[in-house]
Amino acid sequence: MTCYLNSLLQTLFMTPEFRNALYKWEFEESEEDPVTSIPYQLQRLFVLLQTSKKRAIETTDVTRSFGWDSSEAWQQHDVQELCRVMFDALEQKWKQTEQADLINELYQGKLKDYVRCLECGYEGWRIDTYLDIPLVIRPYGSSQAFASVEEALHAFIQPEILDGPNQYFCERCKKKCDARKGLRFLHFPYLLTLQLKRFDFDYTTMHRIKLNDRMTFPEELDMSTFIDVEDETESCTDSGAENEGSCHSDQMSNDFSNDDGVDEGICLENNSGTEKIPKPGLEKNSLIYELFSVMVHSGSAAGGHYYACIKSFSDEQWYSFNDQHVSRITQEDIKKTHGGSSGSRGYYSSAFASSTNAYMLIYRLKDPARNAKFLEVDEYPEHIKNLVQRERELEEQEKRQREIERNTCKIKLFCLHPVKQVMMENKLEVHKDKTLREAVEMAYKMMDLEEVIPMDCCRLVKYDEFHDYLERSYEGEEDTPMGLLLGGVKSTYMFDLLLETRRPDQVFQSYKPGEVMVKVHVVDLKAESVAAPVTVRAYLNETVTEFKQLISKAIHLPAETMRIVLERCYNDLRLLTVPSKTLKAEGFFRSNKVFVESSETLDYQMAFTDSHLWKLLDRHANTIRLFVLLPEQSPGSYSKRTAYQKAGGDSGNVDDDCERVKGPAGSLKSVEAILEESTEKLKSLSLQQQQEGDNGDSSKSTETSDFENIESPLNERDSSASVDNRELEQHMQTSDPENFQSEERSDSDVNNDRSTSSVDSDILSSSHSSDTLCNADNAQIPLANGLDSHSITSSRRTKANEGKKETWDTAEEDSGTDSEYDESGKSRGEVQYMYFKAEPYAADEGSGEGHKWLMVHVDKRITLATFKQHLEPFVGVLSSHFKVFRVYASNQEFESVRLNETLSSFSDDNKITIRLGRALKKGEYRVKVYQLLVNEQEPCKFLLDAVFAKGMTVRQSKEELIPQLREQCGLELSIDRFRLRKKTWKNPGTVFLDYHIYEEDINISSNWEVFLEVLDGVEKMKSMSQLAVLSRRWRPSEMKLDPFQEVVLESSSVDELREKLYEISGIPLEDIEFAKGRGTFPCDISVLDIHQDLDWNPKVSTLNVWPLYICDDGAVIFYRDRTEELMELTDEQRNELMKKESSRLQKTGHRVTYSPRKEKALKIYLDGAPNKDLTQD
Repeated sequence: MTCYLNSLLQTLFMTPEFRNALYKWEFEESEEDPVTSIPYQLQRLFVLLQTSKKRAIETTDVTRSFGWDSSEAWQQHDVQELCRVMFDALEQKWKQTEQADLINELYQGKLKDYVRCLECGYEGWRIDTYLDIPLVIRPYGSSQAFASVEEALHAFIQPEILDGPNQYFCERCKKKCDARKGLRFLHFPYLLTLQLKRFDFDYTTMHRIKLNDRMTFPEELDMSTFIDVEDETESCTDSGAENEGSCHSDQMSNDFSNDDGVDEGICLENNSGTEKIPKPGLEKNSLIYELFSVMVHSGSAAGGHYYACIKSFSDEQWYSFNDQHVSRITQEDIKKTHGGSSGSRGYYSSAFASSTNAYMLIYRLKDPARNAKFLEVDEYPEHIKNLVQRERELEEQEKRQREIERNTCKIKLFCLHPVKQVMMENKLEVHKDKTLREAVEMAYKMMDLEEVIPMDCCRLVKYDEFHDYLERSYEGEEDTPMGLLLGGVKSTYMFDLLLETRRPDQVFQSYKPGEVMVKVHVVDLKAESVAAPVTVRAYLNETVTEFKQLISKAIHLPAETMRIVLERCYNDLRLLTVPSKTLKAEGFFRSNKVFVESSETLDYQMAFTDSHLWKLLDRHANTIRLFVLLPEQSPGSYSKRTAYQKAGGDSGNVDDDCERVKGPAGSLKSVEAILEESTEKLKSLSLQQQQEGDNGDSSKSTETSDFENIESPLNERDSSASVDNRELEQHMQTSDPENFQSEERSDSDVNNDRSTSSVDSDILSSSHSSDTLCNADNAQIPLANGLDSHSITSSRRTKANEGKKETWDTAEEDSGTDSEYDESGKSRGEVQYMYFKAEPYAADEGSGEGHKWLMVHVDKRITLATFKQHLEPFVGVLSSHFKVFRVYASNQEFESVRLNETLSSFSDDNKITIRLGRALKKGEYRVKVYQLLVNEQEPCKFLLDAVFAKGMTVRQSKEELIPQLREQCGLELSIDRFRLRKKTWKNPGTVFLDYHIYEEDINISSNWEVFLEVLDGVEKMKSMSQLAVLSRRWRPSEMKLDPFQEVVLESSSVDELREKLYEISGIPLEDIEFAKGRGTFPCDISVLDIHQDLDWNPKVSTLNVWPLYICDDGAVIFYRDRTEELMELTDEQRNELMKKESSRLQKTGHRVTYSPRKEKALKIYLDGAPNKDLTQD
């Protein structure tokens, strides 16, 4: 996309006068940074183009000196615009140097802009300078283009008559008179630049277009016919000159920067024969210019590609400079850039013409006295010779570095740290001639093992990281070059290297090509444990019998009773039963995992899928370890423990390992104590809810009146828990409710949901079986691979469930949030036999006092609902009264709400945070409520989390919000003095009416957000046909904006909007002008820009059409009095106001200016970087 830059730089490079002058300029490094010096980087580029042996030279350093980042460098721009901007930058950099006036000397011409009175002959004029002459391709309103450059030049200086309403006020006649206005060329530059204005605007389609009409240009151009021989000084003064006809370089040219588009290259034929260009004799005082550069644009107004056709003054040949491709071309190729089509198509000729045509032409004056030749290398100034030498040395250094790179093997290197037991990864870069011994030393240092293990205890082996497979070792090849071992230098390798380590008393095992690696886990059915893996190597052509003998030698188990189970992929267990079958036939691959058991139990005779071994392995494969952070507990939670122990009796036996474990603070505490504490909370919770039911309204008392009849759904699963539950029910009616208040009132989440905290009698359940916490018959089972704390012991199955077939959870899709309970009111976890074990965990420091961590081992096939039920004893409240948040990277937390989904998306060592607060039932949604403050600096303020239900009306949700707003936010509101409305990011939207029903009239989803807006008076919105917009008056005479005022319209009529604005402002209807705000609410805009940047007074009759498109509530309308004059500011006042606006808009997160997809202006930053200060925008 830098083709426009390339074509200009290549033209300048092929201009002898510019290149030679640039070489004469000497860079002073002590005065300027070379990185930001534009002339120096151009100088370097030209030197490299002339002397380097590279095929192409990058322009990155040049664009960096412009202060451009990567996005600006790749932004498409207009080549003529770039030429002017770059010349301005060079002039600034060359101030007070010998080259200070170089641009003007080479490219600047002069013209006279005049107006002559046709009555008295009085002429007013001024002299302007120009760097290029813009030539119109097709006159305005005409369908016929100019045929040639000469014709366009004549049209350029053709005067126009000012008559009728355009009459000119003559200073001599003292009245308006008919006049002739025009331009005269006074002086032509040495290098004449003509811009063909091919980009235009079509007012019919309101789109920018490119004019591809044919316009010829001569190889030699005689400009003497266009010069004005009249003396510049003999005209009268400039008192009556018009400014419109000025042809100054900043005003003449019509800039068109191109949008991003795909470069469209052009293929030029390179004919072997070239035409010789005749050299006419130079006439005295002639203005004969010879063409030497044609900058061509191929494409449309939306984008395209630039390249240059340049004539070399060294050999008089034409060349195509197309980015990095340079090829010789002929005069016929130049003629192809005239544009147009082969046939005549009348009015539509431009539309069907070729899109590849000349855009800029550069001519040089034919003057032997001034025409220069390129400096040769031996003619370079001394500083350029030094620059050439430095660049050559740098190229040689880069060449040597590339040579090294071409001979360097780059391969992934892994190492299992011998102490930390963590797999480390790095990239080993070793020269192909380095030996294996030297490579081992490099890898040894790279992995920082000097202080850990001797180097002779390390070696490199061929490794497949994806399959965790050791392919082969390199015994006896320590002096072999790495290039030979790795199969040469390659960009990528299909294998890796592992730096293997051993203890000093160990011996490295030999790994032979063709072997497969097998990780053998020994299973103990009695202890129900799976041991750490032992690695053995085998061949694929070995039989199962031979493989058993191999394993028997490695782990010392009898082969006769050995059962081998191959895990081919996740949870795909295959028992190897055919002794004569080969390992390859059984599905062994490079790296394999098998489980081995050798015992004389009856389990050997059972079908594999019904055996104890299969169930043990299945549970092992699906058990994950989670770390659960419990909510902060109040010290009062232990106050009733003694009373509970007396009433509840023995809570069941537990293992010694599970009974005494280390708590978060380092002290020892029993799991039984945790259970007692949790039961106290359940008692207090139940009593408080019963009390709320008695004192509350009639609809809620019905829900909570049956606490004495509550039964735990888990009683059917475990008879040992039934006694505890019955005791718990008795104590629910006698415990002190203040206990719960002292424990739970401190948690804001519980307070958030006070109005909806009642619990139905059919959903109050808890699981108190000690088997849920730890198996009573089996000790903690250590597992391999960092899972030492896993226990794969299953919970005891109760008599009521004996003989029943196990069923797994299925993730049911539901339109709303899943309920924890099915239609009959029974827990979905009731029929699950999944494994769950929890034990206190000593968390890292900094977790906060009063917080507890649990290390939970759980079968990931259980549902979230069942998982929450198992956590009830540890949290101390029912599962319907706490929420589960999954902790992701960077400690981001997201609530898990789909209760019927399993934990299959969780993995080992995931963290979970538990927060108190009512969990969602089926059809309920958690909603974040924000307050809308339209006239505050921060208009969006978070208030609280609420729960809305499907079928609930907006008024009902407002009723439930009132007590929460009073208690949590200190807002005392009546139901008719606030409204709820749609929230999209920070934009207020549709106003919700009281009778609207969620899920019927209003779409609602999980983690929905809604605005709460406090009303100043009675709600005006009564119907969905009304439209509420936010209006804001702009006062240009005071340079300030008034506060927002809401306007409620009965229709989308612009006339009604004007009437409403008249009512609140008093501005006469005919003087009201309005504009729609842009961007995110509150649509902030600088007061310095609002008067001209907004689209004021759109010509529409309704608001719901282009360009307004106001179809919903919440749109921002700015309005003003068109008769009010804009305040005139001094420079000091403007700068002060600019600083204030910049500060204000930065605080609100808005930019000082806003424009809808304006083309980015082309800028070159003289300090080497753009000024990010908003005040400079």
